[in-house]
Amino acid sequence: MSSPSVLFVCLGNICRSPTAEGVFAQKAKQRGLALSIDSAGTAGYHHGAAPDKRSQEVALSRGYDLSRLKCRKVKEDDFSQFDYIIAMDNANVKDLKRKCPRELQHKIKLFLDYANSDFEEVPDPYYGGKRGFELVLDLIEEASDCLLDKLNEAK
Repeated sequence: MSSPSVLFVCLGNICRSPTAEGVFAQKAKQRGLALSIDSAGTAGYHHGAAPDKRSQEVALSRGYDLSRLKCRKVKEDDFSQFDYIIAMDNANVKDLKRKCPRELQHKIKLFLDYANSDFEEVPDPYYGGKRGFELVLDLIEEASDCLLDKLNEAK
């Protein structure tokens, strides 16, 4: 049996989803879980670029290195390739479901559905200040732990 695969998705793949990819990958490795992890955006605004410097700085301050990640747009074969397609907000869920074949839409979930949070969505910090990026990281760390618990139980 192949290892589970997880794709994190936000709008531009420059702040939230690469942060989720980096955090989730490190936490999975610390737990000894072999997973295939990637991130993408529903829009291709930043294709090939590194994650936002503010995301990288906040993540690095907590020990997550995002510097090797590159932004990309969701591809048609992502829907069949990944077991879990995890969206950061409801707009991403809607965009993904519009592009995804009906028989694969069950894979698309909202990330914070896996967290014990007062937030429903991971807010986009792009136009805000440092505190927004810290909040995103807080939410991603919590949801990552909860999703990893679920994946560990399913083993």
